[in-house]
Parts: sequence; structure tokens; C-alpha cells
Amino acid sequence: MAEPMKNSYGPDVPKAIAASIVAVYADFDTKRFLKLALDGYEDLELTPRGKQIATALGETLPADRTEAMEILLASFGPVLEGDDLGGIEGFFYMPHGYFVAEFGLDDFDSAMRFQAELTKRFTAEFSIRAFWENHPEQTLAQAHEWTADPDEHVRRLVSEGSRPRLPWSGQLKAFIADPAPVVELLEKLKNDPSEYVRRSVANNLNDIAKDHPDVVVATARRWWPTANADERRMIRHGLRSLIKAGNLDALDILGFGPSSPAKVVGVVIEPNKVAIGEKVRVSVTLSNPSTKPAGALVDLVVHFVKADGSTSPKVFKGKELQLAPGDEAEFAKSISVAQHSTRKHYPGEHVVEVQLNGAVVPGASFTLT
Repeated sequence: MAEPMKNSYGPDVPKAIAASIVAVYADFDTKRFLKLALDGYEDLELTPRGKQIATALGETLPADRTEAMEILLASFGPVLEGDDLGGIEGFFYMPHGYFVAEFGLDDFDSAMRFQAELTKRFTAEFSIRAFWENHPEQTLAQAHEWTADPDEHVRRLVSEGSRPRLPWSGQLKAFIADPAPVVELLEKLKNDPSEYVRRSVANNLNDIAKDHPDVVVATARRWWPTANADERRMIRHGLRSLIKAGNLDALDILGFGPSSPAKVVGVVIEPNKVAIGEKVRVSVTLSNPSTKPAGALVDLVVHFVKADGSTSPKVFKGKELQLAPGDEAEFAKSISVAQHSTRKHYPGEHVVEVQLNGAVVPGASFTLT
């Protein structure tokens, strides 16, 4: 079992933060800071530890928050290398993000400069959300400037920090209601040379699709014709939730629309009687009876029996295939019927359907004993 991350974020972290500050600000009250930061520290989880350190910084750095941010900026170590700054080394700066979100709102320019540097060492995608909520017009203007920043981490801060439904963070309700300002930002980043940024653009599109699928479909349809291979992968990733849900318009953009002549000609499940804890293998045979190439996006829909005898469908991601005229192809997938913490299995007949290019067609069934 993995060791809790908080165990790697012990009392040495606030001590190291204090040392970094003293190196640039000799008047820092280390003793008081550590007393505040470490009060009940061992009983706190990771995030509360970071927030408590930030509060201690707020109590011990100068009351002039502009001066406080300048001191913290001067204390920053070198920029961390690589795309993933979420390692424990980067988490050193977690309290700095909480600090700017709570204490930096009254000096917008300093706070933006602070976060542009913070995101090169850890992340500012969470702290920037306080500014989207409290200074939306100024933050939007700054975000447009950052889309042309030479540093990929700053550009990614634009796309990741403006996600309407960023995981482990509060929602940006204004963008859930109207994503148009976010789409304008993504327009400037869709051709970004960094995959790190493009994947963030895709995640933002996927967020928007949860509330405005029509906006994302229209955006993807506009981008697709001139997109290169990298950009098409980004668009496809941004459409993933719509594709899984069988959205016909999203499928059509990728060439898997209703006009595709691909057909399901056979479904075999082996074994057709299986005990809980084992696996079944579902094989689907596809054909293209036409004289033109056919795209086939095939997923499986398993109707799992519930405790009361009713069923609940679950979509299992399948495969994308291209069939030549007159060609056949097979897709196979093993499905576990072991007990999981997120899914309990019960005896009975389980119907398996095939979702081909967004249309559900009959398949076969297996009996779970």
C-alpha cells in the first residue's frame, strides 16, 4: 500500500520555507512562523498542512502584501525542469499558491507576476481561480497576454486555470454558464507546439462539453479541417466524453458518423456462462460491404445485473478501425466480472450490446453464476 503523501511533507518543509525566506529577508520571524505552521501539524492531511503554512506566512510576512509577495518571489529556487511539476519537490511551493490566492487579491499585477513564476515550479492553476472569480476582466486580459508567453508552463496556466470544472478545485460558475471567453483563449492555444499545453486544451474542451456539447462540437468542427496530426489527437481527446456517450456530431467530425457503411456481422461471448470473479471475452466481427473505406468506432455496452434484478449499462471503450472496401475485421475485449469496490456483481443474464459509430446494435449475452 502506497505511503500517504503527507508523510513526505513533514515539519522539514516549513523549516525549509523559513530558511529560503530568511536568505532574502533577514527580519523574518522564523520562530513565530514555525510555531504557527507546526501547531497540530502531525494531525493534518496534506492540503490542510499547506493551507496552515500559508496562513502562518500571512501572519509573519509584512502586512503590506505587495512587499510580502516580493519577498516570497525573491525566495523562489530555480525553475523545475520537465512537464510534470506535481512531484514532492514541486509541492514545496503549495503554500505559496494558497498564500497568493488569499492575500494577493488586492495587488493584481504583483499577484499575476507571482503566479507566472510559481507555475514554473509547481502550479498556479488552483490559485489563479481566485482571480478569475474576483477580477474576471483583468484576469481574462492577462490570460490573453500569457497565450504568447515563451514558457509552456505559463501558457498552460491559461488553459488549465480556466477549466470550468477543474478536478480537486472549485468550479468557475461564470464559465459553466458561458464558456465563450474560455473558447477564445483556447483558439490561441490550439496550435501550441507543446503537447503539455495541447493536452490541457483538450481537458478544457472536455470540461466545457459537460455543459455545452454544442459549443465543443462547433469548435472541433471548425478546427478539424486544418489541424495536423498532433492537433487532431488533441481535438479527439477533447471530444472523448462526447464520443463515449455516442454523440453523433462528435463522431461525425472524426469520420465515424452515421454515414459510415461499417456493420456488425457477428458477436461471440466466451464463455457464455461464467462465475463471479472470472472474465468473459467478447469478440465482434465488423464488415464493410461498400465500395468505399469505412470508419468504425466500436465500444461495448454491458448491462450489469443489480441486486434488485434490474440492470445498469456500462460502456467499455473499444477500438477505432478503418475498413477497406469489402473488408472484415475483428475486435475483442476481455471484461472482468470480479468484485470491485466500485462495482458489485450479481448472478443473472447480462446483455452485451455493441455501440458502433454511436448507434447501439444487438449483441449477445452471458450468464453470471
